[in-house]
Amino acid sequence: MRRPVGVRPWFSEIELLAWLREASSAEEHRRRMVIWLTHFRRWHAREIAEMVGVSVQAVWKWVGQYNRHGFAGLIRRGRGGRRWSYLSEDQERDLLHSLEERTQRGDILTAKQILPLACQAAGRKVSLGYVYALLHRHDWRKLGPRPHHANSDPEVRKRFNKNSQN
Repeated sequence: MRRPVGVRPWFSEIELLAWLREASSAEEHRRRMVIWLTHFRRWHAREIAEMVGVSVQAVWKWVGQYNRHGFAGLIRRGRGGRRWSYLSEDQERDLLHSLEERTQRGDILTAKQILPLACQAAGRKVSLGYVYALLHRHDWRKLGPRPHHANSDPEVRKRFNKNSQN
């Protein structure tokens, strides 16, 4: 059996109790309760986990975080978002903004055509999947070609349709 859990005496019991009462959510209260119970009495992690309704691993993790960093160790950092990226959001926006002029003229851009530009902007080789994700992040979508070219002449088209065989 493992030894009882112990916390580092960062703060007094009064400060810990005030900290416990300030919890703004049930999850935050659970984390703080683990620290309070560990400080109040040296129980085994299994006993604390049963009382609070979490896993034994969670108890050890939270106590370790508190022992290393104090109150700040238990602040929950979100798991979502961009942990790494080749380009910042502003750089991605600038890259796509530079392509908008070509799309307004009626050019059809594919991910393979954008790939070298993305590599150049990132300063390294990026995958085609990265380009597709970049386009998706900025709400660019696949559109079919227009029924006629942007620079076509309607009069020429009419004359062609009259004189062509059906």
